[in-house]
Amino acid sequence: MVKKDFNSLLEQSITNIEKDRKTTITLLDDLVNYIGTSTEKHKEVAFSLAKYVEVLQRSNEQLVKLVSLLNKGEQEDLAISSNEINNVFENLLKDKKTSIKKK
Repeated sequence: MVKKDFNSLLEQSITNIEKDRKTTITLLDDLVNYIGTSTEKHKEVAFSLAKYVEVLQRSNEQLVKLVSLLNKGEQEDLAISSNEINNVFENLLKDKKTSIKKK
């Protein structure tokens, strides 16, 4: 049961990370295009650019954590505890809520 729940949460988490990355990359591309060669425009949106890059970095870290958990489970041939699953899922939700508030 825990394995099935974990796989479901894992799939949902990866889907959410992928959606967040696509949205963030689109927004980042829009800002880069807006800036063009204008120094003033760059100053205007520099903070937003930094935040979008920060969101992408966090999603990379989330993926690394998930891969690490999967690798740990395969190496030890043990099921991941429900506590670990809940911690990862709570961290993903917390990061997603934080990134949404910052937008």
